[in-house]
Amino acid sequence: MQEKNLTSVSEFIILGFQVSQELRLFLFCLFLVIYCGTICGNLLIITLVSTSKNLHTPMYFFISQLSISDILVITNIVPNMLHILQHNWGTITFIGCMTQLYFLCAPEVFECFLLAVMSYDRYVAICNPLRYSSIMTDGHCVILSMICWFLGFSLIWIFITTMAKLFFCGQNIIDHLFCDIVPLLDLTCSDTFIVHLELYILSIPYVFIPTIVIVMSYTYIVSAVLKIPSNTGRQKAFSTCSSHLIVVSIFYWTMFSVYIVPTKGLTPTMSKVLSLLYTVFTPLVNPIIYSLRNKDIRKAVQERLHKRGIWYIKGQRVFTGVAC
Repeated sequence: MQEKNLTSVSEFIILGFQVSQELRLFLFCLFLVIYCGTICGNLLIITLVSTSKNLHTPMYFFISQLSISDILVITNIVPNMLHILQHNWGTITFIGCMTQLYFLCAPEVFECFLLAVMSYDRYVAICNPLRYSSIMTDGHCVILSMICWFLGFSLIWIFITTMAKLFFCGQNIIDHLFCDIVPLLDLTCSDTFIVHLELYILSIPYVFIPTIVIVMSYTYIVSAVLKIPSNTGRQKAFSTCSSHLIVVSIFYWTMFSVYIVPTKGLTPTMSKVLSLLYTVFTPLVNPIIYSLRNKDIRKAVQERLHKRGIWYIKGQRVFTGVAC
């Protein structure tokens, strides 16, 4: 009865960075460049994997799925962040806030499962190379990817449904860059015990199980690689896993720094900066890691540029011949 007598919140005000106009202009340009670079980098990987025959392998298929996830995350956050920076604040409806939170968390959970699948793929490639083609078939890769997408979006749907049932009243100002779990729980007038309990329960399948799979896979990989007699063979085996290990390290480091490390004592500005790690920094870094550290992708880019150069020269010759 007491909750019903209070005014329900229908929209939230997101403050963003409360800084000077000059600094906001700098941040606007910075995030715009990062957003464009991230979209172009991930689209490049998706295009190369889908068009280059040399990249039609399970590992690169999973990399392209990771790029799709990164595009979803940064597109969900940055455009609205640019609007907030431009106006020094912004509003978002309750439904819009829940939608933004859903499309932030779901790809992140999908990435947890996908990184586990990618580690299993590397385990089969190194520890069972003779059976690799029969285990990691195209059909199996598509099924594994669909399972990751389904688990990511279905598990988070359960959590978001519970979040949407919370009663928000009184203050509707979110001192953050976007709708996130912690700022919203700070504003609710309802008891959050069920939400926290559900969050801890759901963390078992989408955090601990993928982590166990990754740790076990790389334990077997390291054990198998150390048995290789030649240094060249060991380096070649480790090089196939280095990019994935870097991506896994960055992903878990950013997630743990935001959600696991205690946030008490952190200033709002520091919390906002930390939130940029997994929403802006990670989607930008992933394609850079896979493009700079991967010979096959660099080779595919060079071949694509070479073909375009040949087509351009041929087009000039045809045009010149017609002009004559």
